[in-house]
Amino acid sequence: MAELGPAGASGESAGIAALVRLLTWTSPAFPVGAFAFSHGLEAVIAEGRVRDGEALFGWIETLLLHGSGWNDLVFLTEAHRLASQGETGPGWDDLVALARASAGSAERRREVMDLGRAFAEAAAPWAEPLQPGAAPVPYTLAFGALAAREGVPLLPCLAAFAHAFAANLASVAVRLVPLGQREAVRVIRRLEPVVGSAARRAAGSTLDDLGSAAILSDIAALRHETLQPRLFLT
Repeated sequence: MAELGPAGASGESAGIAALVRLLTWTSPAFPVGAFAFSHGLEAVIAEGRVRDGEALFGWIETLLLHGSGWNDLVFLTEAHRLASQGETGPGWDDLVALARASAGSAERRREVMDLGRAFAEAAAPWAEPLQPGAAPVPYTLAFGALAAREGVPLLPCLAAFAHAFAANLASVAVRLVPLGQREAVRVIRRLEPVVGSAARRAAGSTLDDLGSAAILSDIAALRHETLQPRLFLT
């Protein structure tokens, strides 16, 4: 693991190193291409279901606590745990297969796999998220595995991932509703306790906690496949 700071750095220095890595990996400048994906939100906005900041807040909150955002955090937790244990065998392969199968539509599967592939390539300066020659894996697994191997603790990793998920959807709304940037920031501010709650709950989760009650989001992902015109890939 590449060190940030002198050898034998204190716990505080290690915490700063982990924070800097998370800021880099979740930055809009990190080339994963998340800006091209709306996670079905484009279809929802086109149908008039999300027209303002209040509706956007409720939509993202539901995803983080009861939908695909929550499942992503559960998968991240399991990937972090397996990578911390050095697991690259059948257990990891089963996790990859489950995460792929959990994508409820072709576009959702494309989203998680394209982002995972891009993240693995962009993260090469730190370490290979998986064993050399491994097949592409879903984004959340690649993120969790790299974080574990780079010494980033699970809880801040979950919070950073959840925040990036929310911020990207807020950015989609800015472009499509259209939602003012200040209103989008207010939504993100309101989501802070939601992000924290989801991260803390996910940190103690297992694969038994997977599940979604965000049915409208799943339907929106399917409807987006035939939406015309559209700006986003999903």
